[in-house]
Amino acid sequence: MISLSKLIKILICAVFLFLFLFEADIIYSTKKTNTDNSSKKVYLTFDDGPTYVRTDEILDVLKQYNVKATFFIVGKEIIGKERVVRRIFKEGHGLGVHTYSHNSKLIYRNEDYFITENILAAEKIKEVTGFYPMIVRFPGGSSIKLTESLLEKLHKNNFKVFDWNVNLEDGVNPKLNQNLLYKNSLKIKGDRNNVIILMHSNYNNQNTVKALPMIIEKYKSEGYIFEPISYLTEEYYYRINKKNRG
Repeated sequence: MISLSKLIKILICAVFLFLFLFEADIIYSTKKTNTDNSSKKVYLTFDDGPTYVRTDEILDVLKQYNVKATFFIVGKEIIGKERVVRRIFKEGHGLGVHTYSHNSKLIYRNEDYFITENILAAEKIKEVTGFYPMIVRFPGGSSIKLTESLLEKLHKNNFKVFDWNVNLEDGVNPKLNQNLLYKNSLKIKGDRNNVIILMHSNYNNQNTVKALPMIIEKYKSEGYIFEPISYLTEEYYYRINKKNRG
């Protein structure tokens, strides 16, 4: 027959063992949850700006929700809107180049001119902010346009290329209502843990501004972390065109 003192010791050991396992399970669950969440990133990106009204409205929404985004700037659009570009930079958002002219007939006539266009845009941004951006987005996306030689030239000039895997379709159809834009924001192609959303900040993108809070709230509820794209972000571009364009 087990004595009372031995029984008490057994019970004490059992309690400690239970507490140890319970605490370990909590730690494991917490780590597992945090790891899952930290691996889910969303990058809100806005092309074609800056514009006075629309870009400011987008920045107001981002500030309200305390999230960071990335703005791919057209160099010629900076003139007269320097304050907007400085605001983007001061509020901690990513800055990238989207060529200087955004004129497809010019920028894609040869690879060297494309490089020149983006250098001009980057220098203009540096002139205004003191920061030289090293991320680039092709107008219309890099598909077909990006060759091995062009990628090599971009890298030699310290540029990284960033396309997208979610498209709001607000560039080709800015009049889409906010609910359709929101639905488009959830159509992820490929990696669901690294979501790059294409949006626009032209003057006619009023509905994009209206849809933005819904988009942010949805991705926050799904556990995504909002980050700006920087030179340290893993490069993301479409399939390289094997034909050398020169």
